Amino acid sequence: MTLASNLRENKAVYAVAGAGDFAVEKIREVPEQVTRYQGEVRETVDRYRVQVRETAARYRGEVSRYQERVDAKDLPGAAVAYATHFGTRAFEFIDELAERGKKVVHREASEVAEIAAADQAAPKQASKARTAQRRTVQSRATGQSRSTAKK
Repeated sequence: MTLASNLRENKAVYAVAGAGDFAVEKIREVPEQVTRYQGEVRETVDRYRVQVRETAARYRGEVSRYQERVDAKDLPGAAVAYATHFGTRAFEFIDELAERGKKVVHREASEVAEIAAADQAAPKQASKARTAQRRTVQSRATGQSRSTAKK
């Protein structure tokens, strides 16, 4: 197997290509989102300043009630469940990126193949064009010499 075929069959390569494509897609959305959110942020900050003070006082009482309910023995089990869920989601995300990357790689490979085919056809077309150009030049030269000979 060649290096190119080994890379084409490597899931990590596809995942990296998919991540790059995903990043480019998201980066292209940034300027539009920044413009849209600038106005919203100003309005929201002014509106919520007062509400934050009121809400903070209300939640202080709720936090103390939750602290009484939580048992320290439950925390390791909850942490394991969270880590398992996070790991599963990470593998799913890597698979999604790999699929996206596979599409990107195959799309780019087909474009490269088209360019290579065009490059191979170009010398043939160029030689045909040169031959036609030579004939045109020769016919013009012959036509000029005949026309000058008649005068």
